[in-house]
Amino acid sequence: MPDSPAASDRIERHVWVVAGVVILGMIMSILDTTIVNVALDTLGRDLHSPISQIQWVVTGYLLSLAAVIPITGWAARRFGAKRVYLISIVLFTLGSALCGLATTSTSLIVFRVLQGAGGGMIMPVGQMIMAEVAGPKRMGRVMGIVAMPAMLAPILGPVLGGVILQGLHWSWIFFVNVPIGVLAVVLAARMLPHSDLGRPGRLDTVGLALLATSMPLVVYGLSEIGTQGSFTAPKVVWPIAVGIALSAAFMWHALRTERPLLDIRLYANRVFGAASLTTFGLGAALFGAMILVPLYYQQVRGESVIVTGLLVGPQGIGMLAMTPFNGRLTARFGGGRVAIVGVSILCLSTIPLAFVGAHTSILAISLVLTVRGLGIGLSFMPTMTAAFTALRTDQLSDATPQMNVLQRLGGAIGTAVLAVILQRAALHAHTPSEHATAFDAAYWWSLGIAALTLIPCVVLLRAEAPGARAARVGAGPETTVEPLGA
Repeated sequence: MPDSPAASDRIERHVWVVAGVVILGMIMSILDTTIVNVALDTLGRDLHSPISQIQWVVTGYLLSLAAVIPITGWAARRFGAKRVYLISIVLFTLGSALCGLATTSTSLIVFRVLQGAGGGMIMPVGQMIMAEVAGPKRMGRVMGIVAMPAMLAPILGPVLGGVILQGLHWSWIFFVNVPIGVLAVVLAARMLPHSDLGRPGRLDTVGLALLATSMPLVVYGLSEIGTQGSFTAPKVVWPIAVGIALSAAFMWHALRTERPLLDIRLYANRVFGAASLTTFGLGAALFGAMILVPLYYQQVRGESVIVTGLLVGPQGIGMLAMTPFNGRLTARFGGGRVAIVGVSILCLSTIPLAFVGAHTSILAISLVLTVRGLGIGLSFMPTMTAAFTALRTDQLSDATPQMNVLQRLGGAIGTAVLAVILQRAALHAHTPSEHATAFDAAYWWSLGIAALTLIPCVVLLRAEAPGARAARVGAGPETTVEPLGA
């Protein structure tokens, strides 16, 4: 007798066990980013580096993540998702230990790049494993739970970072990953299932070379604006121009290769394409602005690292508060409709931050950050769920790396741009009020980034409309799986 709809939608115990193991690995890599954000001021002082240089501790990590993520699909098919997941955690843990031993900003940045190379595949491989275990009907609810690391990290990371920096040397913000990494390896080896994601084919080495060089060049050019003091300096223009040219070469190559590193043909699916661009914008708005709040509290308000960590938490609380509702909201209204509400809240709540002064009420700032977190929480997971459920199961191994590449690339660009804006605006700032004005300028740019993200949100909303879905249904065997709530 066939199972009832309620029974078929029930999430079995083994799915929750796998989700728990995957979350442990994910939270390690995501937590590391938020801990470091609180430590940037300390790192800059101890390693004698300006914000335009020390921001590479964050940017280099994000770029390294983005560079290795594209090989995730091939590696998971070639070696199995479980094995790749284990190797990634081992490399990330080793990189964390080396970061803790660094003595200069240069060595720290190099080891962060190594750490990112190890951790870059943790999130997409984890999502890949969960997508296969959960199935499309339960994707929304399970992905909402798997999103917990991203929701918890903005709360726990700054607080943990503040506690560590208050009583220990900054190297412990990296050493803390080592015991977590060991536990994650042991549990993953015992509990994660083996996956068969199809034939791997040949690794697209040409595409990997083009992609791995184009992204860092663009971000490097953007970061040099702060050092050169000009948008037209050769060290700014040439890296950006060459990076864009290499990106165009990659797209040309990918369209003419049977098995490209990233299958950009997936963007012919309007739902996936719009969701991907939304993820890029959200990455820039989230990761870029995450360096501003702790720096404001430390440089303008003179707060200690532990107080700063606590004051950064409200944004994460807002994100976490939306987690239980994301799956149901996406299933009922569609990812596009939920995301456009979330991004609108994100934009509106960024406006007050552009008027924050040296003596603005901390309670008011915390309330604004909480609302901002609600907007972010309403944006990320519905967007990613819409993208994944708009594709066939055999396309997931290509889709998950692309979503993560765009999110990390957006974060790297957002971080570099806002760091440059902040440094240039603060060049002649001497008083707390003048420094606060510099942060206001950076937040106006953050608002612009968030506002641009509304454009792909509208496209996603239109792509999920009943008429657009009906057109896809009539497309024959290449039709994708309908989004949740269709």
